[in-house]
Order: sequence, then C-alpha cells, then structure tokens
Amino acid sequence: MNAESRSAWVVFLAHLLFVLAAWSVFIKYVFPVAFALSNGLPWHAHVFWDLWPVAHVWLGWALLAQPWYTRWLAAGMAVVEIIIIVTLFVLFLAEPEWSIWRTNWFVNKVFVLTAFALILATVVYRPERFATRSQ
Repeated sequence: MNAESRSAWVVFLAHLLFVLAAWSVFIKYVFPVAFALSNGLPWHAHVFWDLWPVAHVWLGWALLAQPWYTRWLAAGMAVVEIIIIVTLFVLFLAEPEWSIWRTNWFVNKVFVLTAFALILATVVYRPERFATRSQ
C-alpha cells in the first residue's frame, strides 16, 4: 500500500504507538535497571515486567502495513488496554503511592490510555481510515 492511500491520522497513530513503545521500554526497563545498578541493587529490583511494548509495535506496524486484520486488532487491543488501565487506575487511586516508580508508571499509563482511546474512537467513528488490504 502506498503512502498516498494511507490515512495521515492512522500513520500518526502508528508513530504514536512506536513512541509509546520506546518510552515504555525506557520507563519499565532501562531507567529501573540503570538506577538499580548504580545503587548496588539487584538489576531487576524496580522493573515492571510485561510485553505490552511489543504489542504496541505490532499494532503500529499493522496500522502502517494494513493487513486484513488491522481494524480488528486495533479494536481488540484498544478495548483490552482501556479495560486493564482503567482497572489499574481505580485500584491505584484508591490508595495511591506517589513514589518515582509508581509516578512513572502512572504517567506512562495516562499516555497509553489516551492513545488507545484515540485508536478506539477512530475504529468506531472513522472505520474508513483503515484501508485494509484483502487477504
């Protein structure tokens, strides 16, 4: 699919996902490992383990490549992410701990939630923006 046939908005969302994945890797892995090593702690002491950055890169790639399942992947991943993040926010905000680790996590999740709300809104209100290729 050439660049002219892709929606600029969908390309923006794809690049937003790539930036969020990179930011998440930094917040969840690079910063905590560097901090731990520089303070004589076990390297994994503050790591938030998950593979969401990989899923975000996959969805970003799908938004650019537009395989046949793109709209379904975007909708499914957006709904799952929104449910998980809202649930985590409810639990966190009931008894917040504003340490640097939890604050980094919270700020990251605010941006991820915003991105997936935009993706879900696009899937629902502008499905034509997903000019997917047939199988």
